[in-house]
Amino acid sequence: MTQMIVLAVVVLLFFWLSRSFSKNQHTYSKSQFSGFKLTKENLAYSELGLFVALSAKVAKADGRVDELEAELVSNMFNDISLLFPNPEATKKMLKEIFDEEKNAPHNLDPVAQALYKALENDPHKRQKMMEFLVNLTYIDGTLSHAEEEMLRLISKHLHFGEADLAAMLERFGSYHRHSVKESSIDQAYALLNLTSASTNDEVKKAYRSLVREYHPDIIKSQGASDEYLKEATEKVQEINAAYEMIKKSRGI
Repeated sequence: MTQMIVLAVVVLLFFWLSRSFSKNQHTYSKSQFSGFKLTKENLAYSELGLFVALSAKVAKADGRVDELEAELVSNMFNDISLLFPNPEATKKMLKEIFDEEKNAPHNLDPVAQALYKALENDPHKRQKMMEFLVNLTYIDGTLSHAEEEMLRLISKHLHFGEADLAAMLERFGSYHRHSVKESSIDQAYALLNLTSASTNDEVKKAYRSLVREYHPDIIKSQGASDEYLKEATEKVQEINAAYEMIKKSRGI
């Protein structure tokens, strides 16, 4: 009887450990990078550095990085840098990597291939990263031909089928169609917690603060449900639409 109880405890312990590993193997934590030797080269060739490089190319695919994309990328730097021993130095390096890679579309293939190699055994992370890249193209409300072609190349290198990418494009396109609603200028001010008496600087500050609060977080998304990215995407798109309406009304 005692042996049966011991065996049952061992089985339960093994089951718990297996589930715990399965749940956490696809997420990022500070402990993973506690011994990371922080150099720009090491960071650039890490899976997160490669992801930042691809984000830069996608953000610049249509010729420019617009204001909302710049805000989201800046917040992404904050999220990623907090994983590393020296966040400020990490953030500086990430920005340098981004600035270099956004102007280097010619090396997209090797960067995407390197990311696949780093995540070959983790399809969950590849899925989440690909979703973020699709989200980045749609976040301003439009998907250009150049952006779509770049996404197709990246998805191919990350070993996603055409149907997989088509589903992502439809999903994020749907998020945009359903989230950006026609509203009055008063509603736009209310969404940003402002009034028509607010100064231009106050408008800009409120916009950045809200985008920072609601932006899709690549780190948090790793262990989150599919609803997380949907809700974050829709909220940021609403904030951006309100901000654009206010800017237009003020001639900014």
